[in-house]
Amino acid sequence: MATRPGPLTEWPWQCMGSFKYLVLAPAALHTAHRVVTKGWGDMSLAYAAILPALLLRMIHNQIWISLSRHQTARRKHIIVDRGLEFDQVDRESSWDDQIIFNGLFFYLAYAAVPNVSRMPVWITEGAIITALLHIGPVEFLYYWFHRALHHHFLYSRYHSHHHASIVTEPITSVIHPFAEHVVYFLLFSIPMMTPIFMGCGSVLAVVLYITYIDFMNNMGHCNFELVPKHIFHVFPALKYLMYTPSFHSLHHTQFRTNYSLFMPFYDYIYNTMDSSTDELYERTLKGTEETPDLVHLTHMTNLRSTYHLRVGIASIASRPSESPVWYMWMIWPVAWLSMVLAWVYGSSAFVIESLTLKKFKMQTWAIPRYNFHYGLIWQRESINSLIEKAILDADGRGVRVLSLGLLNQAKQLNGSGELFTQKYPKLRVRLVDGSGLATAVVLKSIPLYTKQVFLFGSSSKVAHATATALCKRGVQVIMNQKNEYDMLKLRVPESSTAYLKFSSDEIPQIWIGDIIDDKQQRRAPSGTIFIPTSQFPLKKTRKDCTYLSTPAMKIPETMQNVHACENWLPRRVMSAWRIAGIIHAQEGWNMHECGDDMMDIEKVWSAAIRHGFIPLSKA
Repeated sequence: MATRPGPLTEWPWQCMGSFKYLVLAPAALHTAHRVVTKGWGDMSLAYAAILPALLLRMIHNQIWISLSRHQTARRKHIIVDRGLEFDQVDRESSWDDQIIFNGLFFYLAYAAVPNVSRMPVWITEGAIITALLHIGPVEFLYYWFHRALHHHFLYSRYHSHHHASIVTEPITSVIHPFAEHVVYFLLFSIPMMTPIFMGCGSVLAVVLYITYIDFMNNMGHCNFELVPKHIFHVFPALKYLMYTPSFHSLHHTQFRTNYSLFMPFYDYIYNTMDSSTDELYERTLKGTEETPDLVHLTHMTNLRSTYHLRVGIASIASRPSESPVWYMWMIWPVAWLSMVLAWVYGSSAFVIESLTLKKFKMQTWAIPRYNFHYGLIWQRESINSLIEKAILDADGRGVRVLSLGLLNQAKQLNGSGELFTQKYPKLRVRLVDGSGLATAVVLKSIPLYTKQVFLFGSSSKVAHATATALCKRGVQVIMNQKNEYDMLKLRVPESSTAYLKFSSDEIPQIWIGDIIDDKQQRRAPSGTIFIPTSQFPLKKTRKDCTYLSTPAMKIPETMQNVHACENWLPRRVMSAWRIAGIIHAQEGWNMHECGDDMMDIEKVWSAAIRHGFIPLSKA
C-alpha cells in the first residue's frame, strides 16, 4: 500500500478475498442463460471471445512469472542483485485484480456499445488506427501522467505502492492502487474504442493490442535482460520504439529517469533518459556465470508440488504446501501434463532457487521426478543417473558442497549417496545427506527429563542414530517390531543395550519414527508427542496429541531472497538436511556425510546455532 493511501486506493472487491471472482458471476450466468435459451449460433464473436481472452491473459502472465523466476535463479543476466522477500510476494498476489476489472469493462462495453456486438474477426484499417493511437496519444499521455505520479503528492498517495518493489517481477507491472488502474484503462481504451466507434474495430485487433500491453509490461518488469542486441543493429530505430528490462529497472532504482511506457523516445525528447541505460543493458545482456558455494538437490513430491516450486505459482509457493487453495481442482490437468512432460523430457536437474547468506551463495536444483518415481524399482537407475549428472555438473563448476534432499539420499536408491563417492573417489564437491544435524534436531525436540520413548517404523539412518544416542544417555527406547529391534541392537554399543527394549505392552507418551500410520497412532495414549525422524511429515489423525514438525530450524534474518516455503514447512524455516549442507560448506569440513558416515551430532548442532539458525522448539 502507498505510504499515505489516497481515495480509491483499494479495489472495490478487496473485502471479498478469494471470492472476488464472484463479481463476474452475473456475466457468466448471463452467458450460460443465452447459450441454453438461444444456443451458440446467436452469440456474437466479440461476446464469445471475452472469457477465453481473460483466461489466456492469466496463462500469459503465469508463463512470464515462471520464466522470470527461473532466469533470476540462474542469475546469469540478473539486473538488480537484491533479494525478493515474502512481503513483496504478498503485496503482488492481487495481480489478477486488473484482469477481473478488464473483464467487467468488456462485458459492459458489449452491453452499452452497439458496434461491439457487430465486430468482425479482423479489419486491417482498424488495426492500423489502434497502432497509431498507441504510438501517439497513449505514449505521450502516459509519459506525462507518469511524471505527475512522481510528484510527492501523488507519489505518496498512489504510486509509491508500485515502487515499493525495487526488485521487479513481471506481475509488478500491474500492482497499482485502483485509482491508477482506472486511469490506465481509460488511457488504453483510446486505441481500442476509437476504431470501434469509427466502425472499423475488430475482435482480433483488440485481443492483439491487450496481448501487446501484457507482453511489454511483463517483459519490462523482468529482473533479467533478454532482448537480443542484434535486433537493434538490424533495426536501429527500434531503440526508440521498444524498451528493455534494464531500461525500466533503472526507473525502479533511480525513480526520476526512464518514465516512458514502452517506447523510450519521449525520454530522449525531454532529456529524462538515464545516462547508464546503455551500459547496464550491455553488461546484463552479456551476463556472468555464477558458481554457488552450495547446491541443494531436491525433487518434486506430488502433483501439487509442481505449482509449489518457486518457479510455479508465486502465491502458492509462498505458503506451506499443505495450505488450502480453492482453485487447485481447476489446474489439476496442467499438473498431470507437467508431470508427464517432466518424466518424458526431463533429462537433467534444473535451477529453482538462489539464496544468499552474507557472501555465501546457494542454489536449489530439482530432479524432474516425483515421489512415486522413487518407489518404482525400474526407475532407480534412471534417477541415479540424473543425480550423478547433477553431482558431476556441480563438481565441474567448482561447487563446494552438494546436499541430497528428500528421496535423493534414500538408502534403497543409492546408499545415502555412498554409491557416488565410491564411483568417483576423487570428487571435489562434498556430498552431504544431513543426517547428523537432523539427528541433533530430533534429540533437541525431545522434552527434558524424558525417561522413555517409543520408536516405531524407523529404519532410517536418522532414526537409528537418534535411538543410539538416547540409549547412550540412559533413555529407554522401546520397540514393538522384532526385525527392526534386532537390527538396531547390533548398532547400539554393548554398554547401552540395556536401554533398548522390545515390548508390545509398554507405550510411552513420546513417539519417534519415520512412518507412523493411522492404525499405530490410534494406539498412542492421549497427550502423546509425535516426533518425526523423516523428511516427510506424519499424517495428523489425533486431535488429542501433539505433532512436531519434521526436523527443521528457522533461518537467520541475514539470509536473503527467501520468498518461497520449503514444501510443508512454514515461512523462513528450512529442513535440517538442507541446513546441514550450508553448515558443511561454511565450516569448510572436508569429509563426505553419506553412507554410514555421519557428522558429530553436537559439533554440527553447535555450528548451526553459531551461524544463526534457531530451533523451532525447545526441549
